[in-house]
Amino acid sequence: MSGLHFAAVNAEGIVADLDLLPAAYRVLLKLRAHSEPGGRIEIDQGTIAQMLGLSRTAVNAALRDLDLAQLVKKQRAGVYQLNPMLAAYASPEDAIAAVKAMPKNERLNATDFVDRYRRAVTAYQDQLAEKRRRREDAKRRQNLKAVS
Repeated sequence: MSGLHFAAVNAEGIVADLDLLPAAYRVLLKLRAHSEPGGRIEIDQGTIAQMLGLSRTAVNAALRDLDLAQLVKKQRAGVYQLNPMLAAYASPEDAIAAVKAMPKNERLNATDFVDRYRRAVTAYQDQLAEKRRRREDAKRRQNLKAVS
């Protein structure tokens, strides 16, 4: 019976609404399968990549997407934590207690959950675009100095 775990909610419908990167769904499922009760996972990106036949770059992008969606948080190198509503627990009581301990606005069933993910993705893409613009501007200034 030690292999039987419980979850407080069925969150797959909400997760499907996020329109994550395809690799993110695969990484999420693999992390869930290898997590301890409570959702802690000790695994490095190279191992995830190897298990799924993905590149480390794809795994990194998938983990970033899962983080933006607040589904998986990196605690430190090689240690991740599933959102308490996605984690499995040793007992139904543990599952319910973990969800009750969450701030209501961070729960997957919060009314603005999907919109928050979309805003987080947009903000991240805006940050990347700004960094790209700064690099291009710096490169142009460097080229102008070299020509002068």
